[in-house]
Amino acid sequence: MARDDVSPSQQPARGSALGLPAKGPGSLAPFGRRIAAYLVDSVAAAFVAGLVTAPELPRLWSLPAFGVITVVFLVLTGQTPGMRLLGLRLAHPSTGQRLALWRALVRTGLLMLLVPALVVDADGRGLHDRLTDTAVIRDRV
Repeated sequence: MARDDVSPSQQPARGSALGLPAKGPGSLAPFGRRIAAYLVDSVAAAFVAGLVTAPELPRLWSLPAFGVITVVFLVLTGQTPGMRLLGLRLAHPSTGQRLALWRALVRTGLLMLLVPALVVDADGRGLHDRLTDTAVIRDRV
């Protein structure tokens, strides 16, 4: 939140408290791009669940499919298919290491509740990222 006596140009850049650059690769991902990646992953999960439940509609089976797809891809590659498509990745607290399974499970569980993802801090990180000490960053411009 901006104070009245501080001009916007004097405010620290988003992600500076995390040691991230203000712009370009490695900077915090914008909210709109993160939402788009989430939607891509949700559609992919519904498609996978639909393949399993065909000829019936997947109904709520797309939620566990979303969870499995998200956890597996985050642990193995550090990005979900939607993140990859939109040029994003998950920043790990220790550079060069894979995301621990517990971080992926907790983050995905909270993301599936949706509300923690909408509660953001000054940097724009959701509660699910703050609790797991992660951040969604730009992988490319």
